[in-house]
Amino acid sequence: QVQLQESGPGLVKPSQTLSLTCTVSGGSITTSYYAWNWIRQPPGKGLEWMGVIAYDETTTYSPSLKSRTSISRDTSKNQFSLQLSSVTPDDTAVYYCVRDTGSGYDFDYWGQGTQVTVSS
Repeated sequence: QVQLQESGPGLVKPSQTLSLTCTVSGGSITTSYYAWNWIRQPPGKGLEWMGVIAYDETTTYSPSLKSRTSISRDTSKNQFSLQLSSVTPDDTAVYYCVRDTGSGYDFDYWGQGTQVTVSS
């Protein structure tokens, strides 16, 4: 059973960088052909896909967030991470790390989500 767990600060100040880590258990992040995503949900809004790092370390980002987003991984810890720079209150959301099967937005395992609030 694959499990994903987000971790990171729950409060970030405007203009700073939001950093979250997802720890994966029950499966390796380097296993073909899985891909590892970050998705967020602002209060009262729908889910927003932010970006993905694939098993081969290829990354793809949402065009609307690309200039501010970076996803990386640490295979020794079986973790992948999100960095979102220059945050504003509009970046307040529940952030999820999610696995997809590699078939294109076929999400099969989700973390429980972590609330991040951007406020001074």
